[in-house]
Amino acid sequence: MLAVRYDAPRSFAVLEVPDPEPGPGEVRVALSIAGCCGTDLHIHEGGFFTRYPLTPGHEIVGVIERLGAGVDSLAIGTKVAVDNTVLCGVCSACQRDQPLFCRNFHSLGVTDDGGFAGYVIARAEKCFVVDDLADEVAVMVEPLACAVHGMDVLDLRPGSDVVLFGAGPTGLLLAQLCLHGGAARVTVVAPTGFKLELARHFGVDQTLQVGRGELEAALPKLHRLAPEGFDVVIEATGAPAVLEHCPGLARDGGSILVYGMADAEDRVAFSPYEIFKRELTIKGSFAQTHCFDRSVAYLRSGRVRTEGIVTTRFPLGRFGDALEAMRHDPTCLKAAIVS
Repeated sequence: MLAVRYDAPRSFAVLEVPDPEPGPGEVRVALSIAGCCGTDLHIHEGGFFTRYPLTPGHEIVGVIERLGAGVDSLAIGTKVAVDNTVLCGVCSACQRDQPLFCRNFHSLGVTDDGGFAGYVIARAEKCFVVDDLADEVAVMVEPLACAVHGMDVLDLRPGSDVVLFGAGPTGLLLAQLCLHGGAARVTVVAPTGFKLELARHFGVDQTLQVGRGELEAALPKLHRLAPEGFDVVIEATGAPAVLEHCPGLARDGGSILVYGMADAEDRVAFSPYEIFKRELTIKGSFAQTHCFDRSVAYLRSGRVRTEGIVTTRFPLGRFGDALEAMRHDPTCLKAAIVS
């Protein structure tokens, strides 16, 4: 089969490798579509918690092509979205019901071979049937599952006034979850006009176009929108310069959700006194576990919409072009590798 193979950061090739065989309790999934996201750019640079050699790709949709021994819950020919998380279930974190902090955490496309290949091997119980969803909807199951976990962490209070920075794929998903999860108003701030137009199409109440590096000049507009501050401030860009301004936009007693992925070495300066005196809450949201079923339900019902999010498609052999599109193409909202 054809696969993307990294042997080190920034060093990959698309080459022929042996077809993998499923073991007991596993299935072999033939690629239909695999989403590319910002995490893949971090993986390319050697960030996150990547292990090499590696075939990346963690947003995986495909068709069951072969069953391992003992698998009777799935049928060959079934289209599935693959939950890329693999948990041990026995470590101290798992026993505390904190599986996201599993001491033996594995992730297809990050620590183990993922979906940018002809086939991927997955545990049968990690495959969610999506025969009724179009490929470009099904490919959003994994990113939406991460957003669902973000909402679990946020614990949004009904009637909240929310401002969200970032109109990338996850920002658009989070904005919709806030809309349907009890927010009285959702404002999305981002630099790109067509992404903000899509946010409005999805029902966002207010948008504000602010160029990169221009947030400080736009702060008076945001303060006029919420003179006493926003109940919830969500940072979904991964830009430290944006996060730095989030406490000043929060209402006394408000919450800040750090959702965007920054580099590990990035630092942001906060005033501890401000956090203390104003009783601000800062929360982080990292990946997901056990959220795929709710993600599929949202997409199946149409409550969360995805039309227009996948903008750019590449065959597996042009994986490098997908990376370049994510970095440099202003018309690329989300790229995908298709079979």
